Amino acid sequence: MGVRPAEQRTTLLRVPELQLDGLVGPTHNYAGLSPGNVASQANRAAVSHPRKAALQGLDKMRAVAALGVPQGFLPPHERPHVPTLRALGFGGSDADVLAAAHRDAPHLLARASSASAMWTANAATVIPSADAADGRLHLVVANLRSMPHRAIEPATTARILRAAFPDTTRATVHEPVDSGGDEGAANHIRLTPSHDAGADEAGTHVFVFGTGDGSSPPKVHPARQELAASMHVATCGGLTPARALFIRQNPDAIDAGCFHNDVCSVGNGNVLLMHERAFADGTEALDRIREATAGGVIPIVVRDVDLPIAEAVSSYLFNSQVITRPDGGMTIVAPSECGEMPNARRALDRIADGTTPIDAALLMDVRESMRNGGGPACLRLRVPLRRSESDLLHPGFRWTPDRDAWLRAWIERWYPDSLTPDDLADPSLLRSMRDALDALTSWIGAGSLYDFQLRGNG
Repeated sequence: MGVRPAEQRTTLLRVPELQLDGLVGPTHNYAGLSPGNVASQANRAAVSHPRKAALQGLDKMRAVAALGVPQGFLPPHERPHVPTLRALGFGGSDADVLAAAHRDAPHLLARASSASAMWTANAATVIPSADAADGRLHLVVANLRSMPHRAIEPATTARILRAAFPDTTRATVHEPVDSGGDEGAANHIRLTPSHDAGADEAGTHVFVFGTGDGSSPPKVHPARQELAASMHVATCGGLTPARALFIRQNPDAIDAGCFHNDVCSVGNGNVLLMHERAFADGTEALDRIREATAGGVIPIVVRDVDLPIAEAVSSYLFNSQVITRPDGGMTIVAPSECGEMPNARRALDRIADGTTPIDAALLMDVRESMRNGGGPACLRLRVPLRRSESDLLHPGFRWTPDRDAWLRAWIERWYPDSLTPDDLADPSLLRSMRDALDALTSWIGAGSLYDFQLRGNG
């Protein structure tokens, strides 16, 4: 699965698609808050390792940047989120709030402490300037209303994204849509006519929904993405009808654990890597995608007989990042579990055997995230940019080798080695988290980002 020499390529590209990863937060824990997420439920109440999780995420950023791809990061949210607990009726000092929630409603403390904002694939849906009617970059913040622990994220996410993309003449960060449930880019695929995944050529947007069209819902797990929300996101992003396609996810795939579409399919440039059971209408859905892309899409379909849908979920093969490198080739960044499961390994070998545009594979250890149901693709938000837009991201959110060294030292300084559910009630963890985020935001240099900073620490 090596990289073919550049001289064998028909084109050479400079692709500025930005990979924007979420930093894993200091309260990374396994509370099992996500029904339909098989890994989240299986690891409920296990001991987590926040420091290791954050460093694994940084290792992945460094590996992706080494491919020649622009890499950035988004900071973690403040957790435990005391304002959420106060809104639920807990009063007194912050320490009193934590103690009462832990004593009387530990499930509410777990919700307010989740580090789930690390999965930036759910932060927003991105419509690049090449596709939007007004020629601007659009980021539509996801409302995440289907899961209570995630529904508290959008306000902070919007604040962070506006700090990360401060040029309002060229980029717009939208408030979450108010129609239906929207889970962001995890249920969205952008396809382009060539290998180039950036925004120098226009693309076609495939919005994958699980409910809302009158069809029978999944029988076991909830469908989180609603058709009305997907349509509203497309409108917010200024997409014309010709550039937006709405496809229903297979309810059987949702019941098998594909709680987001990016657990069973991923697109990059003109390549669509998918499990054959990803979409409800099977070959008809793929025909619609071919028609919408004028036949330009190259499908790589993994059959259920080769990789059963349950193993697709446990390996997270389709929750890999597929990345176009500057030389025009593609690398699939897959979780290390794919190298340990025979069927997933064989499927990965076939994908990157030189007969498809994906000519290289890279296995990454993100096990701490995987145990909560988030693979490499969950940890990043793709932001396709024009060559002229490479300066849109505030420099404080950019990854560089020097900044990587600072972040590693920061994580080593502030993050606990291990965490149990009882630790979430410790007021010293809250104080340490706030001190850590104060240090981080000061270093980023984009102003105050958190509720505790805006209202005064304490």
